[in-house]
Amino acid sequence: MAIKSRSQLEQTAQSAVSSASIIKIAGIQMASGPQVSANLSEAERLIEIAVGQGAQLVALPEYFAIMGLKDTDKVAVREKEGTGPIQRFLSRMAKKHRIWLVGGSVPLEADDPHKVRNACLVYDPSGKLAARYDKIHLFNLDLGNEHYHEDDTIEPGDGVVVVDTPLGRIGLSICYDLRFPELYRAMGEVDLIVVPSAFTDTTGKAHWEILVRARAIENLCYVLAPAQGGYHISGRETHGNSMIVDPWGVVLDRLPRGSGVVIANVNPAYQASLRKSLPALQHRVLHEC
Repeated sequence: MAIKSRSQLEQTAQSAVSSASIIKIAGIQMASGPQVSANLSEAERLIEIAVGQGAQLVALPEYFAIMGLKDTDKVAVREKEGTGPIQRFLSRMAKKHRIWLVGGSVPLEADDPHKVRNACLVYDPSGKLAARYDKIHLFNLDLGNEHYHEDDTIEPGDGVVVVDTPLGRIGLSICYDLRFPELYRAMGEVDLIVVPSAFTDTTGKAHWEILVRARAIENLCYVLAPAQGGYHISGRETHGNSMIVDPWGVVLDRLPRGSGVVIANVNPAYQASLRKSLPALQHRVLHEC
């Protein structure tokens, strides 16, 4: 069977749009610093821009509330689930704007008092916490002058999280998770994957776009990847290039550097047409034993 072009598939999908409405999603890019209050003010400004453009779901990057001068700074501001200024902010923004809000990652209490859980929190339009995912894969890099050891300050999660919403099934992941396709396979069929990140500029230049687009293509779903992008007071440089990618691997919007918003439409009918034309998800032979 011949595979249709993207334009042909979109034309075919138009007849189904009435039964599967277009959804507008947005990703926030920041270059967060060590002051939580300043980062929350910047996040609020950017969320309002996204909402002003019609976004129904908005996702913030990893560490949106704090990129400290040292790794232990996030431990000092960690919160207990359900309380604290960062979580109150997320709840208030979701309720105020009546949106689904993905709080990229928030430092929450861990069993180890010297560590945090790097948690992605999802709030519904009433401001209620709808889902929590704790980052499973912890980044370690020793390359030239760059050294990162997340396991020194982060306690890993161990559960795959998919949240069912009126906007579709959303799979949650964080940054380094992007390198582990088995995590996304374990989600089952999802409509949208969210990957809030703070990729280093070194690894980002080499792999970021390739990995984001690969996850979209192999899962035939949309990927929303909001990132940290720029120079940080600590001296760290993050890659940016926040993007939204469609199920065919097409980059719908991208922001190379600095604070700002990426925004695009999710077309469920187009996604369904792709999955019908190329039913790769049904062609899987090897499954987890």
